Amino acid sequence: MNNENLNWHFVQDSDGIEDEDIIRFDLDDKTFCIYKLQDGFYATDGICTHEAVHLEDGLVMDDEIECPMHQGIFNIKSGKALSPPACDDLKTYPVKVEDNKIYIQIS
Repeated sequence: MNNENLNWHFVQDSDGIEDEDIIRFDLDDKTFCIYKLQDGFYATDGICTHEAVHLEDGLVMDDEIECPMHQGIFNIKSGKALSPPACDDLKTYPVKVEDNKIYIQIS
């Protein structure tokens, strides 16, 4: 097994997840969000860069996540902060689905 395979972490089965759903995934002391968009699954850090607020309580609209506290908006695919008060981008992570199982790659 190569080192790249060691970085993939099982999140959950993909059955029953609908477009614009958010899945929270915690690994060690870090939180991630996995989003189901029309064209697939995407992942970002799970905490807003403006305040320490969990993004899984936010609102997904098209390819954007709105923070539930101060309504800062991020592009889910790129992690780019799109509106104040959010000014720092979210880190994004690769996601794959194999045999109806969702995996996130975390280095």
